[in-house]
Amino acid sequence: MKQYIEERAIGIANYIIEQNATVRQTAKAFGVSKSTVHKDVTERLPAFNHALAKEARKVLDVNKSERHIRGGMATKEKYLQQHIG
Repeated sequence: MKQYIEERAIGIANYIIEQNATVRQTAKAFGVSKSTVHKDVTERLPAFNHALAKEARKVLDVNKSERHIRGGMATKEKYLQQHIG
């Protein structure tokens, strides 16, 4: 695997862990697609740093389990703003 891909995967994992970031937030911060973030964390990173991959995966699993709540809150906020404005 190319060195810059390994470095990017490590950077992405560290960002997810430190910022408790979602895949979408991470992709925006690194200027890559959501697919790239997901592939880096789930496929590439475990090949050379299993412990870091496991930690990042924990954060992503929590975010995934909470995403329906975030979506509902965003929709609620949207309609509240429309009602006020």
